[in-house]
Amino acid sequence: MIKAIVFDVFGTLAEIGDRRRPYARLLRLAAQAGRISRPDDAARIMSINGDIWAIATWLGLALSPALCDELADELAIEISSIRLYPEVVPVLRALQRQGLQLGLCSNLAKPYAPPVLSLLPFEFDAYAWSFEVGVVKPDHRIYSTVWQSLALSPGEVLMVGDTYEADCLGPRRVGMHAIHLTRNLASPDPRFLRSLCDLPAYLALHTPPSVPQ
Repeated sequence: MIKAIVFDVFGTLAEIGDRRRPYARLLRLAAQAGRISRPDDAARIMSINGDIWAIATWLGLALSPALCDELADELAIEISSIRLYPEVVPVLRALQRQGLQLGLCSNLAKPYAPPVLSLLPFEFDAYAWSFEVGVVKPDHRIYSTVWQSLALSPGEVLMVGDTYEADCLGPRRVGMHAIHLTRNLASPDPRFLRSLCDLPAYLALHTPPSVPQ
């Protein structure tokens, strides 16, 4: 029996309207300064519990005051453009009325979490932020953090997200259920959501896909 729904954030509940990518710019600046990039740089950035200046320090960058101001402006513009998708609030309220626990499980840099929380209509029951857990999806530890925080077994939790590997395959590997949200694309799964509006009906009519062995 599903007792809790855990959501991914960006691409699932929220979107950034004006992307400036200040963290990508930091990586480019570090490369220009001679730092050799690594395949896991983006994952490391999202698993560091610090602001953008902590990331700059981790990259070994000494930024000029003018460049600091530019990056701060870019980050502020991105954050101010974060919006929930139109259907999110009514769907969340409907799920809450059904007595379901709700959680977030997201890969993102620390400065993006507070604006997301400020947009949600109420406090969720559990949060697993990559920058707090220290790992990113699909690492099993981030999923374990959220279902343990809910005081449930993984088989009582449904993950909903738009990234198939991180939000579907990863959760299923630890025993959670998962459903793929794909607004405009096809899904590898035969059952998926085109909109979060379809989630309450999905819960009423379907048992989530079984966990592969």
